[in-house]
Amino acid sequence: MTSGGSGGRAPMQIVARLHGYPPRHNAGAEWMAHSMLRALVERGHDVSVWLSRYTSDREAYDLNGVHVVPLETRLDAGTAIRRADVVVSHLENVPSAGALARGYGKPLAVVVHNTHLPSFRQMAGGDTALAVYNSQWMAREAELFFSEYPKGIRPSSEIIVRPPVFAEEYRTKPGSKVTLINLNVEKGGRLFEKLARRMPDVEFLAVTGAYGEQIVPDLPNVEVLSHMCGHDMREQVYSRTKVLLMPSSYESWGRAGVEALASGIPVVAHPTPGLCESLGEAGVFVDLHDVDGYEAVLRKLLSTPAEYRLVAKRAKARSAELDPTPDLAAWCDAVEALA
Repeated sequence: MTSGGSGGRAPMQIVARLHGYPPRHNAGAEWMAHSMLRALVERGHDVSVWLSRYTSDREAYDLNGVHVVPLETRLDAGTAIRRADVVVSHLENVPSAGALARGYGKPLAVVVHNTHLPSFRQMAGGDTALAVYNSQWMAREAELFFSEYPKGIRPSSEIIVRPPVFAEEYRTKPGSKVTLINLNVEKGGRLFEKLARRMPDVEFLAVTGAYGEQIVPDLPNVEVLSHMCGHDMREQVYSRTKVLLMPSSYESWGRAGVEALASGIPVVAHPTPGLCESLGEAGVFVDLHDVDGYEAVLRKLLSTPAEYRLVAKRAKARSAELDPTPDLAAWCDAVEALA
């Protein structure tokens, strides 16, 4: 966790405008945002999240000190932003949050989770006081995009915060199953089904995702768990996982892979730029279209203890390298500098 106070300064009012939030919405972007907002709470600041989509929650709730206000409460997010010291947003809410922040003269911090052009375009107007990129490769892509814009309409400042994963919150003794988290096509749902059919002697575990059409195999060697809160992943997923699959067509980083590394769980992944950066030498990379390659790697890991121990050792070493404490300290410093 982050440590220290806010340097003796008065607590800030930080308002985040987001579309979803844990424990109802548990995608990687939301857990990254929560880890970052939680760090600000630990610095002594008052942090609230105002949701823009309806959920089953009708009352506000707290999660690790972050106050979450569902849309169903009918409370006024605009008033909260008017009283804020800093506004934080990401994904679909950046244009609307930016308009409110501009109207009330508040600095806007934007957390960027992908390299899709709309993510960069919506920051190209001079409203973004702080852009937060989740990887070195994303920062390079942003620099290429913004090189065509005058300095005055680019984000005023930029930092890199890798999606924070505290290893002690995920570390466990690995289990016996081959696991995929999120069964949509882009995350590898079809490949997962093919592998499960080819390998009836292997136990597979699937966790349905927070978004996208889910490809749910109806096979005797596949157990399917429902979408769950990130706080439950250690006990319900990683403690039962021997190998994690990440055959994603796109990952800007790949938080689930880093969570698995904490337990020394080998991650077999498609070499997206984000996964290559996040997993580093710990990753076992196979092209997502190479079903034979995935099967061969899985059979080797599952049947060769020496090979498994080697990959597990690399996974634990990479997990230690990804200690989020420095990144979160830099994030908190950058937000405090805005007010």
